[in-house]
Amino acid sequence: MELDRTRQLISPQTNQSSRSNSKVLPARQERSRSHIKITYLLIPLSFFLLSLHSYFFWISTDPAGKNISHRSSNNHSSFHSYSGISSNSDSDNINDDNVDQELVKQIMKDVDQSLTFEKALHKKYDVCVVGAGLSGSVIAERIANGLNKKVLIIDKRDHIGGNCHDYTDEETGIRVNMYGAHLFHTNSERVWDYVQKFSKWTPYEHKVLGYVNGSNVPIPVNIDTVNTLFHTNIQSSEEMDRWLEKEQVKYDHEPVNSEEMAMSRVGKRLYELIFKGYTYKQWARYPSELGPEVTARIPVRNDWDDRYFPKDKYQALPSDGYTRLFDNLILNNSNIDVFTGPIDAYFSKQGWPALEYRSLDFERKVARNTQFFQPNSVVNHPSSDDDFTRIVEYKHFLNQSSPHTVYYVERSKDGGEPYYPVPNKRNKDLFAKYQAMANSEDGVFFVGRLANYKYFNMDEAILNALELFDDKFVTSEGSEEVG
Repeated sequence: MELDRTRQLISPQTNQSSRSNSKVLPARQERSRSHIKITYLLIPLSFFLLSLHSYFFWISTDPAGKNISHRSSNNHSSFHSYSGISSNSDSDNINDDNVDQELVKQIMKDVDQSLTFEKALHKKYDVCVVGAGLSGSVIAERIANGLNKKVLIIDKRDHIGGNCHDYTDEETGIRVNMYGAHLFHTNSERVWDYVQKFSKWTPYEHKVLGYVNGSNVPIPVNIDTVNTLFHTNIQSSEEMDRWLEKEQVKYDHEPVNSEEMAMSRVGKRLYELIFKGYTYKQWARYPSELGPEVTARIPVRNDWDDRYFPKDKYQALPSDGYTRLFDNLILNNSNIDVFTGPIDAYFSKQGWPALEYRSLDFERKVARNTQFFQPNSVVNHPSSDDDFTRIVEYKHFLNQSSPHTVYYVERSKDGGEPYYPVPNKRNKDLFAKYQAMANSEDGVFFVGRLANYKYFNMDEAILNALELFDDKFVTSEGSEEVG
């Protein structure tokens, strides 16, 4: 792999990663994990660190060089801080009695034995994948195992798995998602068969409640939702259909925004109670300012079914967590250039405006000596009286046991990690320009939700990567095209 080509492929991360809080390490503190057979490219500060800002497994120094934090590969849940260790210390110069001496010595040993910049450049790879989330990991696994090619994966975060990454909360022993709850569901036989190779799965049918006017009601709207909120006594699907028909706002045109879409489906009263406030908190825009697809994807039920994904054949959670799934997914890859980051970041040198995304903040709270904090894993709070969108209590997932419970209060925000593309006309038109540029790139393929500027369910992200592999890396006869 040529140095100039590598720089071209990594530098687009600069704009995005500069918004993160990740710390970086001096060039001498490169390290590798021997139990991970995928080779992670660890490059000196002068070359890549300013653009990547972090790695899968990392050591970081604060600006004063006084503190080092290390994330253990065996326990993804915790950071261990070591005070009194300067950035130019060796393992014999540790002056804090509270420091785990053996662990620090092992860290320093790892640093000394790590993969150097020169070795990385002299090792040859067939493909480089930027991003170790679902899309990047799947395409990397297919190329490495399906075509027997050497693949290099690079990611700006300190862990694999992207937004799916989970870990065990140290205080409660409960497995939680770092970036919000992730629920796997699909009708795709191909996707289901594929993920079976990398994890055991525990059946799980997701349900969501919404706290509205002092009551927890099913979300999406069903008969129980309407009966509770409006004190009706609907007893059949036919009665529910007639109730909705009376409530729905009729337009002489197809809905042009999310307000019209919601009101055409559930009427003004449900729109005001459930859709309007929640949408504003989520997007910092009222539904009238967003495309109709935002509220169109939220179903409305004419029965008592309270499952969130009732039409999906396969619904489950990885029995040992998502991080273990990613360990199995890319553990045996021998070494990866499919760009999985934001498409506008890749073309940042064009000087065009950035595409808009909404991000999330997670406030962690622990209720000690408490069985459950709330009646369900996810409770939405659509009212504008609350400054948050939902609360996720992870103890409900996979029937986890603990004397305590941990839950996360989620708030949407601008800036930070990009979660949700903002589907308004400005961004749609701008994405079309970026997409045209992407289609003209030779030897670079864009895959995943950020590259497509589109919200993907997990199965859609996996299928997108599998289909890209079919289309770009394998001919119709099944022979390889990489190299």
